Amino acid sequence: MLKVGLVGVGGISGAHIPGWLALDDVELVALCDVRPEQMEKYPDIRHYTDFEEMLANETLDILDICLPTNLHVEYAIKAMEKGINVLCEKPISLNRDDVKRVYEVAEKNNVKFMVAHVIRFWREYEFVKSIYESGKYGKLLFGNMKRLSAFPAWSWDNWMRDEKRSGFVPYDLHIHDLDFMIYAFGAPKDIKSYRTKLSDQDYINVTYDFGDFAINAESSWFACGYPFTAQFRFQFEDAIISNEGQGLKIYERGGSVVSLEEAATGDTGEINLPKSGAYAVEIAYFKDCVKNNTTPEKVKPDELETVIDILNNL
Repeated sequence: MLKVGLVGVGGISGAHIPGWLALDDVELVALCDVRPEQMEKYPDIRHYTDFEEMLANETLDILDICLPTNLHVEYAIKAMEKGINVLCEKPISLNRDDVKRVYEVAEKNNVKFMVAHVIRFWREYEFVKSIYESGKYGKLLFGNMKRLSAFPAWSWDNWMRDEKRSGFVPYDLHIHDLDFMIYAFGAPKDIKSYRTKLSDQDYINVTYDFGDFAINAESSWFACGYPFTAQFRFQFEDAIISNEGQGLKIYERGGSVVSLEEAATGDTGEINLPKSGAYAVEIAYFKDCVKNNTTPEKVKPDELETVIDILNNL
């Protein structure tokens, strides 16, 4: 039975904690947050408000980091130096050099480390990747991706509103779609971007040229109550694959429409994440890597560096 601790019981933890609790070969033994009230709804799990105290008192196999971005590397290294495997929420850091630094610590201490880029485990996106690789509908011609929301007002200490800590829209929203592109298609050959950034909103629109095709990605925090929206449309020679509010659909050349599943609806708390099994799949994948002593190949360090290089130049 693997023992797990989680630090940072904020918005995204509401997607992680159920994933750990659903596994029958894992025990979520400890939670840590500077706000005791955040842990009250989990009375059967031990609570800590001091991370060092949790590390001293608990024997952990895995630490799940759901902290603000600027704390990821510091806490990951502290845990790995104690022989604890680490799953860390995205992004790993705003600094490219931290990728090498973290992976070197993991190797030195013979532990597993993975950044939780959940879109790589999301069924709808995995389907697009599989169609692209199989060539079933011919060549990919163009893609459109969007990830939009209201300006975040829910974060602890307003850390999301501090660009030095959060990286704003590129690292909060756009990173999901960019990371998927790097994962599925490799690095783009050319990039053209447009951005408007004010004190209470941030919008970017980027076209990535991959040579034979291009993908336009739009991401924003709007200065209003705009609902969270995550959609895509990929145009292949013989079909459109669409996930635009009515579930995943294939519009085939000739008129046939294939509906693959119902749209994901609802939310998981303050940040209004759509319901999906992707978080549970991601967590189970990392658990299996630890249990079977295999490298988490699903997320590669060189791809993380490519994503950071691009985001820091938008």
